[in-house]
Amino acid sequence: MLVDEVKIYVRSGDGGHGAIAFRREKYVPKGGPSGGDGGRGGDVIIKINPSLNTLYYFQRHSIFKAKNGVNGMSRNMTGGNSEHLILEVPPGTIVRDAESGAVLADMTGEIDHVVVVKGGRGGKGNARFATSSNRAPRMAEKGAPGEERWLRLELRLIADVGLVGVPNAGKSTLLSVVSNAKPKIADYPFTTLQPNLGVVIYDDRDLVFADIPGLIEGAHMGIGLGHAFLRHVQRCRMLIHVINGSADDPLADYNQINAELALYDEKLAQKPQLVVFNKMDLPDVQARWEMLQTEFNKRGVEVLPISALARQQIDTLIQNTFYTYSQLPIEAPEPSEALPLYQLAEVEEIFTLARGDDGSYIVRGKRIERAAAMTYWDYEEAIQRFQKILQTLGISAALEKAGVQPGDTVFIGEYELEWSD
Repeated sequence: MLVDEVKIYVRSGDGGHGAIAFRREKYVPKGGPSGGDGGRGGDVIIKINPSLNTLYYFQRHSIFKAKNGVNGMSRNMTGGNSEHLILEVPPGTIVRDAESGAVLADMTGEIDHVVVVKGGRGGKGNARFATSSNRAPRMAEKGAPGEERWLRLELRLIADVGLVGVPNAGKSTLLSVVSNAKPKIADYPFTTLQPNLGVVIYDDRDLVFADIPGLIEGAHMGIGLGHAFLRHVQRCRMLIHVINGSADDPLADYNQINAELALYDEKLAQKPQLVVFNKMDLPDVQARWEMLQTEFNKRGVEVLPISALARQQIDTLIQNTFYTYSQLPIEAPEPSEALPLYQLAEVEEIFTLARGDDGSYIVRGKRIERAAAMTYWDYEEAIQRFQKILQTLGISAALEKAGVQPGDTVFIGEYELEWSD
């Protein structure tokens, strides 16, 4: 079963807490602080695994959390860093931020892996805060919280040749004849509900063919799962346009498919196409072939008559396909939608200040919320250090300008604090 789109939640590990400790050896008076730093939390990394061809694993598992860093210990012992959590995806996977839709990475082979959320750094132990004026600091840092986000993974098959056409044109039958693929085949539209891949071998060379489910009018707008199917065509270097010879108006079907490709992505209309007129084993199709061939020729379209079921002209089609492919210029895969890769280190406001319905003050900001989460609130020195951070970032001045008074409630992230001079 091909699963080509999933939504997952990822969270990196928190940093380990720095330790507050002092040397207590018997013959070492005034041993001083000896609290070690915490270890770094694990990153979440998405990496290509060439042996995979589906996102099925993520349909059954959607929440992924890296481990936290180890807390620091006494005797200046630093906590261990956590191992990174690696999620493997097939080549051709596009990683998007689920909320904004921005592209984080286009895993086409040039990008082997991408860090989607970084682990929190370890907190500093009290040994790191010792100074000439404060030789026994009773303060340390908690580990920085990890990052979290929802991601959307989209698989765009990396195939050399894509088979396109209206439903029931015979694409699956053709794929089963030219390759080792065994797609579902039946005499009704939409037999193929997901793309199928097959390897075609000719003269010691091989190409990967993709049977793209039948396209209908409005596919470029998502009608009939159009978007889900069309995105797989974007990776193909060339197309084989399979025409249903028994259709009421094969020429109209040909025009419709090309229009849908162009409306979805202008570059699809520029891809080289081999056009084949299928089902030539049927007498009524044979009877109308010459007339339709003339109409296609008037439009400058060269059409090869075949019968996938009876295997007529299949060798000629394979030869033409490999020759056409060999003439294509070598090109590097482009990032999805030609978008620059989304930068994880975002530029944002230092903080925002708002008033709650109950008259409280609400401070938001990545840096100050992280500082609050890393503060040991049980130690006075740590609280004083946090107050200095408020002053340095201009938050104290902003609160005073907004009219904060001693005893007022100030929310910073998940922490409820009481303002004091």
